[in-house]
Order: sequence, then C-alpha cells, then structure tokens
Amino acid sequence: MLMPSIQQSAAAACLACATSFAGAADAPAVQGVVRLASSASVEVTKDLLSVAFGTTRESADAATVQAQLKQALDAALNEAKKLARPGQLDVQTGNFSLAPRYTNKGVINGWQGSTELIVEGRDMQAIGQLSGRITTLTINRVGYNLSRELREKSEGEISAQAIASFRARAADYAKQFGFTGYLIREVAVNSASEQPMPRQMMMDMRAKSVPTSDEALPVEPGKGTVSVNVSGTVQLTK
Repeated sequence: MLMPSIQQSAAAACLACATSFAGAADAPAVQGVVRLASSASVEVTKDLLSVAFGTTRESADAATVQAQLKQALDAALNEAKKLARPGQLDVQTGNFSLAPRYTNKGVINGWQGSTELIVEGRDMQAIGQLSGRITTLTINRVGYNLSRELREKSEGEISAQAIASFRARAADYAKQFGFTGYLIREVAVNSASEQPMPRQMMMDMRAKSVPTSDEALPVEPGKGTVSVNVSGTVQLTK
C-alpha cells in the first residue's frame, strides 16, 4: 500500500560560462546551460517474506549424518509443498554441507553437517502458519523485502512526480535568469529501493522441544522506501 510521503529536492544550478577544446581555441562558448537534479520517494509496505529453516547433525559416521539431514529436509520439504503456490509461497532447498570433525591432533573423530530450506512469497500468513507446521527444522533467519511487481509499480507512480519537479525547476531557473524557456540537453532517471537486512532468529540449540502447529511465526513486515532520481542539464533559450 502506497503511503503519501513524497519528498522532492533539487541540487544547486550553475551556468556553464564557456567550454574550450584542445586545438580549437576559437570554438564558440557554451552559455545558458543549467545542471539540475530532483527526486521523489514513497513509503510502501513490504510485501515479500523470506524464511530460512535449518538444522545440524553430528555423528561418528558420515553416512549417518547425511541420512539424518536428508530425513529432516525431506519431511520439511513435503510439508512446505502442501502449501506451495507460485509467487505466493515458493519453496527451494538451500545449503547442504557435510564436513569431518577433527581432534586437537588432527585426527578425524566424527562428522557434522547442516541443511537448509528456504520459503519465500507474498502470502505472509500462509508462511507464518507453515513455520509452525515444520517440526524437523528450526528458523535460522527471517527477512522482509519488496516484490519486483510492487517496486516497479511504485517507481512508475513516483517517476512522473520526479520528472515534473525537474521540469518545473528548469522553467523556474529559466525565468530567474531572464530566459523564456529551455531545452533538455541530457537527462538520466534512476531508481532505488531500501534493501533490508535479514532479521536473525536466535535459537537455543540446546532446546529439545520443537514448534507445534499453534506456534505460527508472527508477521509484521514494516515499511520500505522506493526513490526515483532525475538529473541532467538543460539549455536555457530566449
């Protein structure tokens, strides 16, 4: 949902008095050129939730660790696939590692491994409920972001405002410098959005209990900011 929080700014404008070129000392001076910049931004509610589940296992035997990890991952993956819907709740496997454990003398005395399952989508309620239904893995991290569709929609809506601000300031400076109008020489339009840091979920690795279906993950996405910047130069005209 777009929030009515628009900010606009412009950099100081300056007139280019003259431009010289090597080997062309008598080239005509470039006058009446103004460099401008404007921007517009809007706050939007983040609509994409990403949850990474994981677990670790240790054993004296590598095959045992691998089998335990596969069993835990398969159970979680089967549970997640029941609710999977493209764009709304997407499921993918993450890192799967297996490594030897050494003694102080450099001798292998066991094996340890880890596995990961990543669930992402716009249906935050379904993902939150799924977090309580997956019992073989625990939550490693949670992150909120803007979907590509929402980001592009927001950029389209505020681009017009940033461009209108650029043109208005160009016309205003033309008037202040005694010109009647302007022509755009060059212009660049760039966009940016907030990139949130994943929220780490601190887990007690010593805990023996696992979450149940009534322990759904609380969902509170918060806000993100989408900005569009317009910069360039204009030629003031008589």
